[in-house]
Amino acid sequence: MAKVNRGRFTADIGADGKVLFLIGMRFNRLWQVWKWFPVFIAMPRMLIELQKNRDLGLVGKPSTFISGKTVLVWQYWESFEKLDAYSKMKDAAHLPAWRAFNRRVRDNGSVGIYHETILLSDTTVETVYGNMPIMGLAMVTGLVPAGKRGQTAKARITGDASTSPAVDPY
Repeated sequence: MAKVNRGRFTADIGADGKVLFLIGMRFNRLWQVWKWFPVFIAMPRMLIELQKNRDLGLVGKPSTFISGKTVLVWQYWESFEKLDAYSKMKDAAHLPAWRAFNRRVRDNGSVGIYHETILLSDTTVETVYGNMPIMGLAMVTGLVPAGKRGQTAKARITGDASTSPAVDPY
């Protein structure tokens, strides 16, 4: 069980150049297991490969969320360049899986795939974690008391601490 950090914390600065990569799939036709199962089992192979070889660019540990018919894997990467390079590596797990998907099911509608790539910057990212285990960006950049970066979201993202918090900080 993860240790809960009592109080309010924020991710330490250090997001510049890092990437939040959201990737997943949706079971559009759940009964067509033979169509979506190869897509479903491809992701764990990639994540194992990335965690064994950190030089490829994955930072921290990915998180997986399942909601209804949708699976989401939340990942942080050192840079967009490393993410892009991995996606095209001929000797890595991703490119063969991508090609197999395109050959078998890309246009039949049984399974959907998606990804979102978000470039992070210390001037565009704000975080707060209240009574939580270390998670999200803090797993990548480190965890500091919220007051170190500001007691309000505005202060943490802009550096402007002129506004008082709406709720007393803890």
